Amino acid sequence: MLEDLCKWSSETDSDRTVCWLHGPAGAGKSAIAQSFCAKLAAQKRLAASFFFKRGHPSRGNGKKLFTTVAYQLAFCRPELKTAISRIVEDDLSVIHRALSVQLQKLIIEPCRQTFVGRILVIVIDGLDECEGKEIQREILRSIGTTVRQGPLPLRFFVASRPEPHICEIVPSAFHGIYSAMNINQSFHDVRKYLFDEFARIHREHHETMATIPFPWPAPQIINSLVRKSSGYFVYASTVIKFVDDKDFRPTERLKRIITGSREADEESPFAALDLLYTQILSQIPARRQLLRILTVLTAKLNLLIGQIEQLLGLAPGDVRLTLRGLHSLVRVDESQIRIHHASFYDFLQDQRRAGIFYTDCDSCKTDLSRCILQSLSYQTTSSEADLLVW
Repeated sequence: MLEDLCKWSSETDSDRTVCWLHGPAGAGKSAIAQSFCAKLAAQKRLAASFFFKRGHPSRGNGKKLFTTVAYQLAFCRPELKTAISRIVEDDLSVIHRALSVQLQKLIIEPCRQTFVGRILVIVIDGLDECEGKEIQREILRSIGTTVRQGPLPLRFFVASRPEPHICEIVPSAFHGIYSAMNINQSFHDVRKYLFDEFARIHREHHETMATIPFPWPAPQIINSLVRKSSGYFVYASTVIKFVDDKDFRPTERLKRIITGSREADEESPFAALDLLYTQILSQIPARRQLLRILTVLTAKLNLLIGQIEQLLGLAPGDVRLTLRGLHSLVRVDESQIRIHHASFYDFLQDQRRAGIFYTDCDSCKTDLSRCILQSLSYQTTSSEADLLVW
């Protein structure tokens, strides 16, 4: 993927000025963006980078994006510093104006007026973590509008989760000027990562691992972890961080993950992953309806979307509307719902981890059982239904 990105960013005759990298939560988008920045910096072609972080006072604020990029350009590019500084000195209010104006005045015009000598790349990661969906749309529209105005020695790399409002605007905002890259799941990479990291842990924890034969752990355990990860590093990296704790024996820490034991007075091995899941789920307003749908999914009844709506007594379209903000965790096809991460099932069915999103509670199971019995009663005679309920 990095090879493809380097090729895209250096093609002088391409009209694909924007590259949108998308994928589910924890798939490795930020890792790709960071590595891409490092390669660009080594080639002296990194114009600027901005990594959004939800809830952060500055990195979560979309209004700071283009002024920060302009500052980095002026600071790192002597040939652009004079042009950008002159614009700000002539009109200080530009830093408080609309995002499209900031982009045009502080970045696009200086780059067009100054001979840069090479194609520079602006890296924007985690756009979906910017506060407010409308400002996310505004950022995309601003980039799309300005880059269409003529040749530009700039490329824009944008990484985000495939949230519905972003998926809807990207094709129109970037029509004809962008390439899309989807992070593919890679079981092979996760397996190699786990193998290398466990080898490192075995080597570095020499006191507690001295009597443990290598290779460690057994191949079947690594296979199990790879299968649980669904090809995503978010799970594998969390496992490694937990096992690598210098205050514990790696063998005992790994055993806790494999056996699933959860002592109440100890830290959960999936704290980072749980926080990610909880953060995403908490954004859904119809929480009660969401919980009922998740209960059906974790029950693994393999129902079509229409059947789930019929089972739960929902109106047609309600399931899609409820799951609208969860595209980073689940994939909603034409008729089915598929969960991206196998570990998401474990999260939803563990009360300590899921908290208010726990789907294996008595109330959730009772509600689902009632819906199933009610649905069956519609398909049987009255006497059969009475016998079934009894």
